[in-house]
Amino acid sequence: MKIAVTYENGMVYQHFGHCENFKLYDAADGAINGTKIVSAAGSGHGALAGFLKKEGADVLICGGIGAGARQALEDAGIRFYPGVTGEADEAVKALLEGRLSYQTDVVCSHHHEGGHQCGSHACGEDKHGCAGNE
Repeated sequence: MKIAVTYENGMVYQHFGHCENFKLYDAADGAINGTKIVSAAGSGHGALAGFLKKEGADVLICGGIGAGARQALEDAGIRFYPGVTGEADEAVKALLEGRLSYQTDVVCSHHHEGGHQCGSHACGEDKHGCAGNE
């Protein structure tokens, strides 16, 4: 199984559509057999599911994620676990051990007025925010 995690500085990055890097984990029999970090810079919201499929991802662990990206991942056959925070490596270990804490109802929506929460960050934060300009 190949697990992709939205990734920045060792942590689960909190906005799928703005993610520049993914950490990919090769796992089998509950153990991590290898990892690599891949750049998705320039892919954008709509292309990230295809990018992950091309990389061979079966599963995605992420923070906030929009409805369109959810549908694209479903169409690509990639299971996803949204609303995850903390260290990427720990999240993958937790998934493999069946104890990953995630929030199925976390959705980022940027076509609105006012604020909202995407995962654990407040929108509008520098770089990590859902700046509202998809």
